[in-house]
Amino acid sequence: MKEDEYKALRATIQHRGTARMVVLPIVFVGWAGTAVAAAAVITVPVSTLVPLLILVAGFEAVFALHVNIERIGRYLQVFHEANGGWERVTMLFGQRFPGSGPDPLFGRLFVLATSVNFLPAGLGFESIPELVLLAVPHLFFINRIRMARAFAASQRAGDLERFTALAGDLRAEPTEIAENTGQDQHGGTETRRPGTREGNG
Repeated sequence: MKEDEYKALRATIQHRGTARMVVLPIVFVGWAGTAVAAAAVITVPVSTLVPLLILVAGFEAVFALHVNIERIGRYLQVFHEANGGWERVTMLFGQRFPGSGPDPLFGRLFVLATSVNFLPAGLGFESIPELVLLAVPHLFFINRIRMARAFAASQRAGDLERFTALAGDLRAEPTEIAENTGQDQHGGTETRRPGTREGNG
């Protein structure tokens, strides 16, 4: 049972990791195409909001896939790799050699694309209020990317702590159930004894 679960979850990590790599180029191709089409149809700077939505949706998809992959990995580390395994070694490698891997959220690419997306508004605005109105969602999205990267940086340690606590609670449950069962049986014996003595009397 546990071996089947381990294989299934490892396969899930593999598939979602592949999906993340597939989603990225689709998002940027869709963003570029939408930006060109929106600029051709909508000749005012507000057209930059349409491709921005593509970037936002794509980033949220990549972020959700990454969070789920890491969470499954911490579950495997706690419940299936108590004596060592890939997830444990990967986490130790990341702790000992920080910054040695690529950005799993592709945050720099999304920030760059957001900056490029804002250029038509920055160069073609007609009034300051219009420029501010268009800058706010772009800046909000960039801040969202930074917050997501900060969360991703601390997720492994946080999820590991939570799953370790859950594992301790699950190990304690059978002991509590056994103790409660023993107390119930003892209490039932004490309850029946007076009746037994009265019957004998």
